[in-house]
Amino acid sequence: MKKSLWYGSKKIEFDLRFNHRKTLGITVTPEMDVIVTAPMKASMKRVNALVTKRAPWILKQQSFFLTFYPKQPPKRYISGETHLYLGRQYRLKIRKGRREEVKLHGRFVDVSCKNRGRVKVLLKAWYLQHAELKFISLRDKWAEEFNVLPPAVAIREMPKRWGSCTVNGKVILNPELIKAPTGCIEYVIVHELCHLVHHNHTQKFIHLQSKMMPDWERWKMRLERLLA
Repeated sequence: MKKSLWYGSKKIEFDLRFNHRKTLGITVTPEMDVIVTAPMKASMKRVNALVTKRAPWILKQQSFFLTFYPKQPPKRYISGETHLYLGRQYRLKIRKGRREEVKLHGRFVDVSCKNRGRVKVLLKAWYLQHAELKFISLRDKWAEEFNVLPPAVAIREMPKRWGSCTVNGKVILNPELIKAPTGCIEYVIVHELCHLVHHNHTQKFIHLQSKMMPDWERWKMRLERLLA
């Protein structure tokens, strides 16, 4: 059942579920949903007291997962419009030509096409091609740092995630990451590789992430600001 309470100026909404467990538990999902699991006879007073007590942690977790939400506004794909690539801004230059191609030229991303309606398709394919090369290269680098076999990498559009790790150890990355600086991409890859060791965001997980990438918080904040 859906419940909510206020913690200062923040409204915390949560899904309350009852089962035969003996203690109350709170989980914040990557989608920022809050799930409270309680014993069958637990009172709302007890549930609200726990949620209020854990409110700072809940808000911190939601803020943490917010990092993985792509936030760029829709593009119009017209000349003069800015597009990101590896953290740098490039102006889109569209020209009519017999050969369809996309290439960087100075501070411009130059798109040649027969039909302007093809610009979005061509640019998306160009981003994907570069994302595959960059992500695999960084995957290999960090797998060596973790001293593990390079996990399989899949590139998949995810409206609410920058990356994820499956139970089988496959790392899934959002192609939109190619628009962020290399450090931001590495942060997401390191985050997902840490999940191969610790599946949940426990203190051990944070410790491992900090050990492998001491400045991960810097890149987390950079990713938040860049694509906000």
